[in-house]
Amino acid sequence: MEIKTLQIFTDYVCPWCYLGQARLKNVVSKYKVKLDIIHFPLHPNTPKEGRNLLDLFRCSQEELNQKNSMMSKLMNEENLEYNNREYTYNSRLAQELGYWAQFKYSNDVIHDELYKSYFINKKNIYEIDILLNAASRAKLPYEEAKEILEKRTYKDVIDKHWEYSYKIGVTGVPTYILEKSCLVGAQQEKHFHELFKKENIERL
Repeated sequence: MEIKTLQIFTDYVCPWCYLGQARLKNVVSKYKVKLDIIHFPLHPNTPKEGRNLLDLFRCSQEELNQKNSMMSKLMNEENLEYNNREYTYNSRLAQELGYWAQFKYSNDVIHDELYKSYFINKKNIYEIDILLNAASRAKLPYEEAKEILEKRTYKDVIDKHWEYSYKIGVTGVPTYILEKSCLVGAQQEKHFHELFKKENIERL
């Protein structure tokens, strides 16, 4: 029986993607399904130094505090660490690094480390040193990681991910597509179970 593929459209600066990944992890190990991460441009025009969330959301400090409080509560329920966000950063280089790690080394840990760099350590994940530290924590070869980031080895690949996202009409993340079914947002675990059942995914 052919193993079906769950496409996950995601971005490392998306808190709902960070949350959704944790929930999906608790479910996917119980099923015979492949995962395919499609890197999505959530805020592609973010400058290299980052952008203040008050400016991005056009909200007051009180409103931003409320957003952070809500996210902290949701993260705590999944035992995820989370520090209040004040800035968002350009995630393009992180996406290229994440793709390389997954494609060449089948390394899933890099995704966790990139989320941690931003959501826990509040680091600018457009900075090469921050990305290399994440790669090292994921046990990836440092010099090769440095080379692919400096040479932009996977630039064209991520360009195609973005183009594909636009082409099929994905407008927000996380988005999960399995065969003819689609889920949008950080789904509860039960919704993943329902999705896999609907598409006849075999349990392990």
